[in-house]
Amino acid sequence: MTQIADLPEFDMADYLDNDEAVAQYLSVVLAEGDAGELADALGHIAQAQRVRRRPA
Repeated sequence: MTQIADLPEFDMADYLDNDEAVAQYLSVVLAEGDAGELADALGHIAQAQRVRRRPA
């Protein structure tokens, strides 16, 4: 049986790899209307943007 500690770490920023994904994510978060979730989402988006702009 798989233990939680054995699962890979989830990072939302890994899935925000294009503008469409960011827009969809932000739309869902805004529709939920939770200010805390919005703050978290903006952090995820900022992290994803930094990763996307990092030189190869």
